[in-house]
Amino acid sequence: MSVPSQNRTVLVLLDPAGEVRSSVLELLTIARSLGRVEAVTLESPSVDALAQLGAYGVETVHQAELPAELRDDARHLPAVVAATLAAAVRLTDADVVLAPSTFGAKEATALAARDLGAGLVIDAAGVSEDAEGRVVGAKRVFAGSWDTASVVTTDVAVLTVRANAVVPKPVETAVATEVEGFAVSVDAPLPTVTQRVVVERASDRPTLEEAAIVVAGGRGTGGDFGPVEEFADALGAAVGASRDAVFEGWFDRYVGQTGVTIAPRLYVGAGISGAPHHRGGMQASQVIVAVNSDPEAPIFEICDFAVVGDLADVLPQAAEVIRAHKATR
Repeated sequence: MSVPSQNRTVLVLLDPAGEVRSSVLELLTIARSLGRVEAVTLESPSVDALAQLGAYGVETVHQAELPAELRDDARHLPAVVAATLAAAVRLTDADVVLAPSTFGAKEATALAARDLGAGLVIDAAGVSEDAEGRVVGAKRVFAGSWDTASVVTTDVAVLTVRANAVVPKPVETAVATEVEGFAVSVDAPLPTVTQRVVVERASDRPTLEEAAIVVAGGRGTGGDFGPVEEFADALGAAVGASRDAVFEGWFDRYVGQTGVTIAPRLYVGAGISGAPHHRGGMQASQVIVAVNSDPEAPIFEICDFAVVGDLADVLPQAAEVIRAHKATR
């Protein structure tokens, strides 16, 4: 069923509510192209978050009022988020739900879509509408080798959208954002958190899943990720690795079909041969740069720019030039 965009309500999930990440700003930008945008939260938004939401045209934030038994981390478990999304759709009669493509959000949106009888698109690389006004989710599948378009034919469309799908763009004139509470009941047995592990980020680098620029190192580093990290810091990029490099114990997170799947605006692979497993995790990148000493490396077949050379020589020189360029701006 199609709904004219001027009459369509689009709900964007904001969780956590204390900060508005770049991926959420992208969702708000996409939402405005589809209809009237509103936000859904599990907790009270911060003052800074409300200001950012207003700058992106969000007039209303629907804040869940959850059962008192749910405390702390239990309030953000997928089953609770799913119940919140479903309740918000019924409250607002929303037509579209957008959420980031995090593991938790994917599970929550799947549960909500089942409850609502909604069409579901996971890991969309773009969202638009067709000539009949139906919501369309664009995806890259089969390790990034095919581009597909999924048309949602149900009354409600639920989508998770990959980071870097669009460039965030605020409205010309910010609006005042109001917070409205609404009751949410969780029919399933209330979940409890039995263990909580806090992982401290080692630096101010962006997260690998949401970064607009990613620099990854592979077996060609020989275990020395110093040049990779130096170059990444010069660019303001996230750092990843190939699966082999992680299995060797040289780094902690790898890009690949069974690791982290990314779609940054710029991907730089250093010392990575380009095995199918790794290509499946990064081939959706908008621009691919490869640095490898082997001119026959498979990754050169899919890259936009190829640099044949030793990464230990190439990356420090590139980092120096980038820092010098930034210093003149």
